[in-house]
Amino acid sequence: MNTRFQNGSAMSGESRRSNRHRRLFWNLRQRWKLLGLFEIDKEHEFYPLTCDLKQGLKQAIQESIYSDTTIALADEDYSAKITQGHEGFLMRSYAGPVFSYFRQSLGVSEESFTRSLSCNDFYLQFISNSKSKADFFLTNDKRFFLKTQTKREAHFMLQILRRYIEHFQLYPHSLLVKILGVYSITYAQNKKKYFIIMQSVFFPDERITSRYDIKGCKVSRWTEPEPEGSRVLQVFKDCNFEGNVICLDQQRAWLLRQMELDARFLQQLNVIDYSLLVGSQPLHADEKNQSWSLANLIVRTKRSVNGAASPTASNTASVPGTVDGEEDSSERDEGGAGLMGSQEMKPAEQIPMKKLKAQLSMVSDTSDIITQNRRLLPNYKNALHVVDGPEQRYFIGIIDIFTVYGLRKRLEHLWKSVRYRGQEFSTVSPLYYSHRLCHWVESHTV
Repeated sequence: MNTRFQNGSAMSGESRRSNRHRRLFWNLRQRWKLLGLFEIDKEHEFYPLTCDLKQGLKQAIQESIYSDTTIALADEDYSAKITQGHEGFLMRSYAGPVFSYFRQSLGVSEESFTRSLSCNDFYLQFISNSKSKADFFLTNDKRFFLKTQTKREAHFMLQILRRYIEHFQLYPHSLLVKILGVYSITYAQNKKKYFIIMQSVFFPDERITSRYDIKGCKVSRWTEPEPEGSRVLQVFKDCNFEGNVICLDQQRAWLLRQMELDARFLQQLNVIDYSLLVGSQPLHADEKNQSWSLANLIVRTKRSVNGAASPTASNTASVPGTVDGEEDSSERDEGGAGLMGSQEMKPAEQIPMKKLKAQLSMVSDTSDIITQNRRLLPNYKNALHVVDGPEQRYFIGIIDIFTVYGLRKRLEHLWKSVRYRGQEFSTVSPLYYSHRLCHWVESHTV
């Protein structure tokens, strides 16, 4: 009797502890849903998975390093698969040499890439209001997203990979999301999980004040704002943006052209449902009046011609996101050394905009820049997704490029045509989708 009582008490105690854990986990999930971004610590359901990802990715990246970027990619690089065994799971990398080559072309070194993905700090999970069932993980420094994909989506990415790389070779300043790897992880008793790694458009995010996910339509494109003062991390949609504009001034023509080029590329892939991410933050006073000194011009032009510099944070930078070599604003105000160690020119010595082309010719032939729709990149970690206007810095990128307009989507289009007669919804033909999103950008920029 006593034994049964003790066993019952033990079981009751275990049940209470289990209930407490469930309640704690439920409360955490409610908090996570509110905050949107949170640490995957040891109490989190995805903690074991993220630990395995860190271990597997560290070794996988080392195996696929493509050290010499001057050597052209071979056909077998696009079909390369490397499977590595670990305790309790298998990690497979796809087209490793191609993605290694692509990362280096963007200025992302293998060392910094590995450091972000395999650091000891916890990954973060992002809970969005997206209808997608995908899980989103973010490296602790918020540079890279890991997103779970279906088998079909992962294979589609590998299928279009050659065309994707060629697009960036033609247009190095493309707004398309920078996909930096495709991997899968397999456990003995579970299905295989596919995931991609991509560069975050909203990086660094310390001062971003607004975030929007734009599709160019109205149906189901509203996010109810949280009360003022709330700490909720929200990504708003098209209808929330009404009444606002993206003020770019001289950069507007570049953006419209690049949107046209990228949308045409996605149309050719028969893709729809992609989104234009738009974030903004106010410029600092010293950023609003950037001088066109020769030193500044040469650095920015070299970045434009040679690609973005390595996005390593400077410990002395006064503005979050500035890259190594950009001087502290306080030193500049006191007459300190400017970019590349040169003395900043006085206002009377600054180069007039009408002489810009002449100065560009001193450091590079501008014909390729014009043909490939390049621009002078800002001295910023995430330069390819950053466009500065007179008052605001905008973070802009095109994401979610895996939805093919096949039979299922054609049937969905017919159904929505009946349900939302006369209204603009997301599921339309690739041609109409691309034109509509480009029109949205044109009508919402000045």
